[in-house]
Amino acid sequence: DRHGARIEGEGFRLVPLPWRRGARNPLGEADALARLAALYRGERPDLVHHVGVKAALYGGSAALAAGGPSQIHTIAGFGFVSVSERRRARVMRALLGAAFRRVLSRPRSRLVVQNADDLNDVRAGGLFDMTRVHLVPGSGVDTRVFAPAPEPHAPPVTALLASRLIRPKGVVQLVEAARILRGEKSAVRVVLVGDPDPENPDTVTAEELRAWHGEGLVEWRPRADDMPAVWASCHIAVLPSHREGMPRTLLEAASCGRPLVATDVPGCRDLVRDGDNGILVPLHDARALAGAIARLAADPALRARMGARARALVEARYSDDRIVAQMLSLYRTAMEDGVSR
Repeated sequence: DRHGARIEGEGFRLVPLPWRRGARNPLGEADALARLAALYRGERPDLVHHVGVKAALYGGSAALAAGGPSQIHTIAGFGFVSVSERRRARVMRALLGAAFRRVLSRPRSRLVVQNADDLNDVRAGGLFDMTRVHLVPGSGVDTRVFAPAPEPHAPPVTALLASRLIRPKGVVQLVEAARILRGEKSAVRVVLVGDPDPENPDTVTAEELRAWHGEGLVEWRPRADDMPAVWASCHIAVLPSHREGMPRTLLEAASCGRPLVATDVPGCRDLVRDGDNGILVPLHDARALAGAIARLAADPALRARMGARARALVEARYSDDRIVAQMLSLYRTAMEDGVSR
């Protein structure tokens, strides 16, 4: 709904689908599923690649109804369902588990996860053939576009979070850390870049953001398209998330040579190596988060060293070239699997 022209400009034929992530009308969802199945019957694809929970569930079911092309499902995490303790989320966890067992148990179906914790969870669950489960660490970063940039003038030192502004990204903990830093008279500016997500039940509201901004705790900027410029405007990248697949926001910041502060949770700890390219802090610990930011703010040499290490790790493991090569190899394997059957 935002990037259709860019997709078509790359030479692809775009077929918009009538669904929304937060939609709950059963008739509307049944119609979306039926349209997707009709699309697959008409196109007769050899291989389909579904990215995200809803795409995997709907696309997997539609592919089966359309004759079962080879399928790859990339699941970067279950979103609020995996971290929320709301009753609705607990019920959805059970329902999703049963649905995924049905979709992913098919012989021509393969699962892609993005971090070691998710891979171990799948293995421990014993629900899937592990020969059809693959670890591909993220979606890749264009290291030519996300290039190292010199730090802006300081003080103040800018610590920046760029993401959807929802509670599982640790937004509230970062605001608490900003309050602690202000109480300690630390020369740190905390910036939030992103928009609320009304379709997510754990969204931060615009009213909360305006209140925090008005109180002087944080500076709030709306979502930006020029992310290299956003990372160039800060000194420290922060993501106190509750759980990730592979956090693209930190990958981009690392590629730009920024030191990382994140929570010691799945996804984040695959990328952030404590004491090397950044600092890991305990989940929900605003004081530890404030301490990590203050430590980096006070030490330009440490920021430079960690930022250089962050860039080197992205080049070695997470660049577009490396991730695309892994995905193309997996496509070939899936296609061969389809032919053999």
